[in-house]
Amino acid sequence: MEDTDRAILGLLAADGRMSFTDLGKATGLSTSAVHQRVKRLEGRGLIRSYTAVLDYDAIGLPLTAFISIRPIDASQPDDSPERLRDITEIESCWSVAGDSSYLLKIRVATPHDLENLLARIRAAANVTTRTTIVLSTPYEGRPVAD
Repeated sequence: MEDTDRAILGLLAADGRMSFTDLGKATGLSTSAVHQRVKRLEGRGLIRSYTAVLDYDAIGLPLTAFISIRPIDASQPDDSPERLRDITEIESCWSVAGDSSYLLKIRVATPHDLENLLARIRAAANVTTRTTIVLSTPYEGRPVAD
């Protein structure tokens, strides 16, 4: 990948709404050249989507936690992601190496909601859980370094 494409990716990761004009100024390219490069990066799958960064405190979901899950019966099919797909409080699900099978990132309003969510996860996927509650987030979603 060229340095210019890497720079464009870094700029868009920091501000997905940056205009083609501003991208051009930052990279020394014309607006049309930046537009073509961005479209090519999208076509290659290097840019998968553009998203809004939400203020979860303001929308009533201040409690973030990571939940490690492990099947109770390891001989059962590994289908936890499918079993948990409709639980909307789960923001992300990663397959991981180590003691756990998956790591879930969740957002809820209260500790009571977290307790109820844990019961739903255990019942739906027949798993054990281990929970880490986030106290603060100094940074998240950092752009790729040049």
